[in-house]
Amino acid sequence: MAILQKSIMNAKRILRRSSLHAYHASEVPKGYFAVYVGESQKKRFTLPISFLNQPSFQGLLRKAEEEFGFNHPMGGLTLPCREDTFIDIISGLSLS
Repeated sequence: MAILQKSIMNAKRILRRSSLHAYHASEVPKGYFAVYVGESQKKRFTLPISFLNQPSFQGLLRKAEEEFGFNHPMGGLTLPCREDTFIDIISGLSLS
């Protein structure tokens, strides 16, 4: 239970930081990248580049490549998953 609570707190911290950094749609802070997640309406998240090395996030990248190729008209990477699934995945990732 404590591990789950820690993961949820970690996800909330990441998402809070994401919303603080996404004050302009075209601006992405150094060391971060933008992703769009959601089914019908896409929500923008700004994530640390360290997530690119995480195996679970790389799985999302493979799915994005299969579904969208390298054409992402939103201006950031579009990930083909529901927002709640995405939050579950990033809640288990470490920032290092």
